Amino acid sequence: MSKALINTFAQKLIAWHGVSGRSGLPWQGNRDAYAVWVSEIMLQQTQVATVLERYPRFMKRFPTVKKLANADVDEVLAEWAGLGYYSRARNLHACAKQVMTEFGGKFPSDPSLLEQLKGIGRSTAGAIAAFAFHERAPILDANVKRILARLFAIEGAIQDKAVNDRLWALAAELLPSKSADMPVYTQALMDFGATWCTSRKPVCLSSEKKCPFEKNCQANLSDQVLLLPQKTVKAKSPEFDCNMLLMRWGNSVLLQKRPSKAIWGGLWSLPEGPWLPRASSSRNADLTVRELFAAALPSEKFAVYAKACKSIKRTDEIKHVFTHRRLWMQIWQTNCSKELIFSSPDLKWVPLSQLGRYGLPQPIKILLQGLSLVRGDDLKNSVVDR
Repeated sequence: MSKALINTFAQKLIAWHGVSGRSGLPWQGNRDAYAVWVSEIMLQQTQVATVLERYPRFMKRFPTVKKLANADVDEVLAEWAGLGYYSRARNLHACAKQVMTEFGGKFPSDPSLLEQLKGIGRSTAGAIAAFAFHERAPILDANVKRILARLFAIEGAIQDKAVNDRLWALAAELLPSKSADMPVYTQALMDFGATWCTSRKPVCLSSEKKCPFEKNCQANLSDQVLLLPQKTVKAKSPEFDCNMLLMRWGNSVLLQKRPSKAIWGGLWSLPEGPWLPRASSSRNADLTVRELFAAALPSEKFAVYAKACKSIKRTDEIKHVFTHRRLWMQIWQTNCSKELIFSSPDLKWVPLSQLGRYGLPQPIKILLQGLSLVRGDDLKNSVVDR
């Protein structure tokens, strides 16, 4: 391993950032730990262009950790529109409450204490500590793993614990000696991985720009740039079918709050039947009102409800791709002749004009808009899962 590269890496990277790094981002140069934390969570698994639009609005709605902690979780989910991976929003809300109750409303500067907060992992804790408190704390997100694996020819799948531990040790060894350099160094790492040492088109494989590390990068010298870091082969995502009940009564639609630990946990969606493997499910089978109610509302008095909704119509089939699975949702629409009362508090008639107050999964939001149940602006504040 090149000691010369280790000793000069931080200096070269900071110099690179001064010329080619990103600037003008609304969260840059901010030492408010709350603002740094929100931006770091938003930027996880979300494109910068999307966060550029959503971050200022979120900060305006929840300008302090106290405001966020005191908000209703549905309000937070509804404000998370367009950002996806809604569990981050739920963790933000829970973390804000922790900061208020356990740390008197102020984020701790110690990375090990930051890691104890809901939704904050080691890398995010390092970023908050570096940006807000100038702590010499390493980060190791996907971009940084790629940079280090290429520079030092780290072999093995980055998901392996031994490889990950080695990368963490290297990330700590490369830190600048001066704590005052930590914000720009940390930002430079993020920018270099996001814009230059990218996964598929790093600048070293083109003639447009000259990488400051091209003479030291072991992957470049051995012609392995696109082979590192190594990744495990993902298995094919399983596919499922389910039936969903779109029940209307007047100007209201029936929504069901999903269990907190389920997919789309804590969001409001349509009542649904069980998920069945797509290869084995009878996708073309017609259902009676009674059968659909029995599947989607098994704990309710579905026989009574079926009498108030005598007809049912098969409508759209919607495909939604999750990170590790695919789901086909067959929508069945029915209109009720009277308001039905449900025993579960997780079932609620929601006026169409108020849907924007509720966190909705993206396909359900699109469904309601596509069927012209509500105007687009009625749903503009609803949550989107990607």
